[in-house]
Amino acid sequence: YSPLSLFYFFGIKKKMNTPRKFHIKSPCSTANIGPGFDVLGISLSLYLTLDVEILKEGKAFEMTYSGEGAKDVPLTPEQNLITKTALYVLSANGISELPQPLKIHVHNPIPLGRGLGSSGAAVVSGVLLGNALGQLNMDRDRLLDYCLMIERHPDNVAAALMGGFVASYLRELDPKDMEGVPASESLLEIALSQQVPQPPRGIGHYVNLGWAKEIKCIAIVPQFQVATAKARAVLPTEYVRQDVVFNFQRLAVLTTALGQSPPNAELIYNAMQDKIHQPYRKTLIPGLPEILSTITYEKYDGLLGICLSGAGPTILALATKNFDAIAEAAMALFKQHGDFDCFYKVLDVVTDGSTCVEL
Repeated sequence: YSPLSLFYFFGIKKKMNTPRKFHIKSPCSTANIGPGFDVLGISLSLYLTLDVEILKEGKAFEMTYSGEGAKDVPLTPEQNLITKTALYVLSANGISELPQPLKIHVHNPIPLGRGLGSSGAAVVSGVLLGNALGQLNMDRDRLLDYCLMIERHPDNVAAALMGGFVASYLRELDPKDMEGVPASESLLEIALSQQVPQPPRGIGHYVNLGWAKEIKCIAIVPQFQVATAKARAVLPTEYVRQDVVFNFQRLAVLTTALGQSPPNAELIYNAMQDKIHQPYRKTLIPGLPEILSTITYEKYDGLLGICLSGAGPTILALATKNFDAIAEAAMALFKQHGDFDCFYKVLDVVTDGSTCVEL
């Protein structure tokens, strides 16, 4: 190392270790929304939060965790998804370690492995944590690039980061732009042992869509998990043309219909039908066909549409009223098909996205 580079390194380290406190929050999200497979995401009013302190003295690293998964989530920097992500962001910017002493408390009310974007919220929180710890001052578009290096499906992370009702896509990158960039599955492990390159710019693009203020989201959550990898494995590698056209037609209508006030229940309900992913996931989720076919806008006043949330098993219902009756009907059908408990939450669509506030 040259004297200049050493001076620069120790200057960064001293700056990073200056005592600070900040609060990070990232909302949960629901994705796909009927025909919008890997395209649509909605940011919802259930937040993963981090309270972070860089201390003058104390343990080098202390992490505590409350809420969903508290007994199972690893709490070491190299194993926890949030801190691994932060280490990746720092590594890509030439910073090899977390500041010390560092204290982090995580509170997670988001059910794990249920289709409500728990891992997406963790990745987004980790990117914001790395940005804050390194004082990198990246804007949201650049933060999204980092999120998409870890989570290559943009629907959940774009919604969690940006907020609101979001449509997104990944840009087709030139192979030379990806030189030296490892696969997303191995990136976090590599970042722990060596510096990784910064992500290409503009990996993902998104647009915020209109959302009628009277529409709320009911998340009906059965007490079992469906791994995203397993849910993707049941999908075909090819589709017949009429099924693709079916989804395209409904997707084009749905993205406008959900922003219209008052909402048109018949229009939205039929526009939320899908032939790309839900029919293939019915074997993983007991009662899914019955729930999607029998809970209709004709039977339940206020219901606008119903679908899988993400890869499931959570069911998402959009409604303007009668939230309890709609949720209880779905839970009753779940209980007819399996020996598991269910609960539900009525959630608002939130537009603030993920935030980091210095205290």
